Amino acid sequence: MLADLLPAAVATAEALADPPEVVLYPEEERLIRSSVAKRRDEFSTVRWCARRAMAQLGLPPAPVLPGHRGAPRWAPAVVGSLTHCTGFRGAALARDEDYASLGIDAEPNAPLPEGILSSISLPQEEHWVRRLLAERPEVCWDRLLFSMKEAVYKTWFPYVGRELDFGDALITTDPDSGRFRAEILLGSGERMAGDPREFYGRWLARDGLLLSAIALPAMAPAGLRPAHGSAPRGVAATGSALGIR
Repeated sequence: MLADLLPAAVATAEALADPPEVVLYPEEERLIRSSVAKRRDEFSTVRWCARRAMAQLGLPPAPVLPGHRGAPRWAPAVVGSLTHCTGFRGAALARDEDYASLGIDAEPNAPLPEGILSSISLPQEEHWVRRLLAERPEVCWDRLLFSMKEAVYKTWFPYVGRELDFGDALITTDPDSGRFRAEILLGSGERMAGDPREFYGRWLARDGLLLSAIALPAMAPAGLRPAHGSAPRGVAATGSALGIR
């Protein structure tokens, strides 16, 4: 599924179940020594996915350890992103000569808990979410908005090294083409030279899952659209941080 959302130069690997043959490096094992089984499974399998993606890039297998704010640390000249939810684990990696940053997120196609939508959305976003929930209820658009914002954060943070709140990105989406745009809303006092002003990504709903993905091209001037995909046509009608998993 990730391969359907990302350019060919991005190596992807995913799993819908936890393979029994996963072996962790000692330094990874130490991180989850006292974790419950669910946490061990998702931690282990997503790293199994990462090592499969490394192999696609011609890289030797290596441990994947968390860095600042839990962002995974990669080998030099590599960028990547990990995601996991019930029924899905995935990894996406690329060489930094091709892509400056990647952000992927998977969520169950299920409604957000009561009250969460208003805490993660801007008014324009809540408007199109509620409209699409009424018009196309087969997709949980509230959860998809959350997924898109997670993908934005995962792309932004490794690239600029600063955090981003849910309200700092305005998402518009095209429900027909599976594309979305994220406008970064930082004010002049918060924005630094070279900060991206927008990201373009893709999403899909399939087999009970929602996936969002962004690939930021290397050496991209602020606001450059990725080569894979284009700006949404049918934007909204009017225009990780919460830990809800």
